[in-house]
Amino acid sequence: MDLPVMPPVKPMLAKSVAKIPPDMHYEAKWDGFRAIVFRDGPEVELGSRTGKTLTRYFPELVEALRERLPERCVMDGEIVIAREGHLDFDALSERIHPAASRVRTLAERTPASFVAFDLLALQDESLLDVPLTDRRKLLTTALSQTTPPVHVAPSTTDIDVARQWFEEYEGAGLDGVIAKPLTLRYLQDERAMFKIKHERTADVVVAGYRLHKSGPVVGSLLLGLHDDRGTLQHVGVSAAFPMKRRAELIEELEPLRMRDASGHPWAAWAEEAAHESARLPGAPSRWSGKKDLSWVPLRPERVAEVAYDHMENGVRFRHTARFRRWRPDRTPESCTYAQLEEPVRYDLDEILG
Repeated sequence: MDLPVMPPVKPMLAKSVAKIPPDMHYEAKWDGFRAIVFRDGPEVELGSRTGKTLTRYFPELVEALRERLPERCVMDGEIVIAREGHLDFDALSERIHPAASRVRTLAERTPASFVAFDLLALQDESLLDVPLTDRRKLLTTALSQTTPPVHVAPSTTDIDVARQWFEEYEGAGLDGVIAKPLTLRYLQDERAMFKIKHERTADVVVAGYRLHKSGPVVGSLLLGLHDDRGTLQHVGVSAAFPMKRRAELIEELEPLRMRDASGHPWAAWAEEAAHESARLPGAPSRWSGKKDLSWVPLRPERVAEVAYDHMENGVRFRHTARFRRWRPDRTPESCTYAQLEEPVRYDLDEILG
């Protein structure tokens, strides 16, 4: 492979802002695997955000990109999987599997798509220093005849349209809007764009914690919600605390600490089979590897308010929740899924055309 922009490339990043800024280029924020695609004739390479290759995990996408992309190019975009008109991050995560036979099976069962939103090189020319508006024109021209599963991300410079996307597209599994300055060069690994994400709050049961890697202080709080049967399901964690606050939490939660998990709603967490019928902390995954997943059980009696941006498949927080405050006025039994706002469904096909 011999391209004007060679791997590894660290993608340009975005910083969070509260409101959609004016006078910019707007796109939907896709919830998938960020990927830099390199094509040089028959050679196709998919680079991840960390620089590691994703190529072996998406064989069907490699073939589609070879057929639909310009013969020599470098593109930035998102690998996604859609089911029933909605993005499915769980299905995407399943692809990161060590067994090639499993990857091939999933490639047939849940094929992936690529949504391109930037062009870094075309033929023998690097476009890293070309303004965004010009890169966008070159991208849309290069992919003017493309067909699924390769798409060009919809874009607009109309802030009212961007606001409409922000409200509607979440129902298709997207989680916000990206705003880019019109003259922006492609700045690797810099937070030069802006992301605007949904933020909601929920009252959750704090049912345990994990210790921080630095010592005997709280690393993350384990959060739960009751389902329709009254079973406490593990829905995520809250982890962004200053070190002083981590030490304070150990003392605050000591009266609730259990000697062991016997009698705790998540007592079966260490049994692999138990994870098939309930959401418990410590589920083995390809992401955790050999990471210590043990945790300290607490009597599930204390309620906290947390902020979250997106629910994955309606059952867990997609990202780490942000602790807001304790809620002594709420009972653990009142912390149910029913309090969560459900986005209006929106068909992904309407977005990608």
